[in-house]
Amino acid sequence: MPVSTEDAKSVDKVQALVQLLRTRSYEEIRERMYDNVPGSPWWSACKAELDLRNGQQVADASLSLSRGMEKMRASTQHFEQLTDTLCQTTSDIADLLRNTEAACRRLEVVVYVAIGMTIVQLFNLIFEVFRKR
Repeated sequence: MPVSTEDAKSVDKVQALVQLLRTRSYEEIRERMYDNVPGSPWWSACKAELDLRNGQQVADASLSLSRGMEKMRASTQHFEQLTDTLCQTTSDIADLLRNTEAACRRLEVVVYVAIGMTIVQLFNLIFEVFRKR
């Protein structure tokens, strides 16, 4: 389908207007867009520039989101490693506490035996003292 010269002029005009709008603010572009009739070269140029800027913002936001997600993934892996380390350490401490509990029971038995031996020796000493008298 051949492009008419009017359509080509209109496209060239829109492209020139888009280049002009590159340095303008969002507010000014929106104001110009709403001041013109939809379909007019100014309206089309403003719409094209706003679409371009919005697309760039979406791309920048996607890139930032991707970077943020990568950081979150790395943090999650780090937390998983820390969790594994914490579980292993907790298990080791529980084993140490069980061993300490067993050692305390053995020490308790040894203390009772020592007290019993001391009492027997004390009775033996008293018996020897009274026997000599």
